Amino acid sequence: MKIVVLDGYCLNPGDLNWDGVRAFGDTEVFDRTAAGEVAGRAAGAAIVLTNKTPLPAQILRQLPVLRYIGVLATGYNIVDVEAARSQGIVVTNVPTYGTASVAQFVFALLLELCQHVKAHSDAVRAGEWTRSADWSFTKTPLLELAGKTMGIAGFGRIGRAVGKIADAMGMRVVAADAVRGDSPPYAGFRWMEFDELMAAADVVSLHAPLLPETRGMINAATLARMKPSAFLINTSRGALVADRDLAEALRAGRLAGAALDVLSEEPPAADHPLLTAPHCLVTPHIAWATRAARARLMDEAVHNLAAFVAGESRNVVG
Repeated sequence: MKIVVLDGYCLNPGDLNWDGVRAFGDTEVFDRTAAGEVAGRAAGAAIVLTNKTPLPAQILRQLPVLRYIGVLATGYNIVDVEAARSQGIVVTNVPTYGTASVAQFVFALLLELCQHVKAHSDAVRAGEWTRSADWSFTKTPLLELAGKTMGIAGFGRIGRAVGKIADAMGMRVVAADAVRGDSPPYAGFRWMEFDELMAAADVVSLHAPLLPETRGMINAATLARMKPSAFLINTSRGALVADRDLAEALRAGRLAGAALDVLSEEPPAADHPLLTAPHCLVTPHIAWATRAARARLMDEAVHNLAAFVAGESRNVVG
């Protein structure tokens, strides 16, 4: 059985291995695959694994022996699931591997916005502390999170993990979600509608899926509801944010800061408006990329594949 991995580098840049996949057949791993190369590389494969390389209907039609697509991520919008179903192709994803790593990264971003650790470390290395007349100095105002309100838009696994950390840091947690599960036992926790949350929160952290109704949910109108002192954090999907609206709000001082690990275009164009917006941190989609999270992703992908080979259903989407 032929297996093709279309874009394995980001998952495994060399510190993991593909042995679990190779156990199921003759496996060819490509670091990256351009759009024009997909059909040729996947030709004759019964199994294709992809992270971000798209598999639209026109490509799937050129792959008559394909029977399984394993998405090496949680989001699976890169695959035309309806077209796959019509061809009898099973599509799976990996929904739970990165919860702890992404929640941790939310606070790495937030603490940098609050404490400006890098700017102060750079100042010390540049000799400013050595030359200082005082035993302590600050380059920027510093912000304490205890007592602030953390608003979480999308209260699934990752959103709840973020809420748990926020509660431990003394923050009040409020959440908005179209589907409300059990309320967590945090003091002062409240469910809110999204617009209410945007107005109440000192920090808004996005953890919603990318759906037609959530695309561009952060836009000029919703940003206008936020406190000028508030922060926005997005480690979910870049297209939840209308980039130019956010850049404009930051430039106008209508928002204290933003920290984004995802953008609507990845990699971004050189003139992407958020790359030059003030008080805006942008990181290259790395919240998911701890070795521990990637190892879990690899293990889950292998378990999904094993289930398919055994005729069982596991993490099947669509």
